[in-house]
Amino acid sequence: MSRKPRIRRTTPEIEEAARRLRKNMTSAEAHLWSALKGKQLAGLKFRRQHPVGSFILDFYCPACKLVIEVDGEIHNYQTDRDRARTSKLEEHGYTVLRFRNEQVLNNLPEVLVEIKQTILPP
Repeated sequence: MSRKPRIRRTTPEIEEAARRLRKNMTSAEAHLWSALKGKQLAGLKFRRQHPVGSFILDFYCPACKLVIEVDGEIHNYQTDRDRARTSKLEEHGYTVLRFRNEQVLNNLPEVLVEIKQTILPP
């Protein structure tokens, strides 16, 4: 099995932006993080606001190469950009899940089930 190359070479600016985002998570991101941190979900370690190349991933599980994006209202206006970003990540072997803020805030158990089904296929 050949491994897809990783996206590398982030910049100090991207790393600083990731630090700022970790300190200023949205309410939906904070809600999801409370369920992911500390290996609470299937014993897997997740990182938040993790820099990968020129991207900052909302949540990332290195063991599964799983990216979880929590999309607010701004994403209604940047669907092409989001699609291109997802495509680029998938080219490098990442699996990308996207959830709306409302899904995370109003139905976290269902979101967690979808994440589990993705990382622990039957």
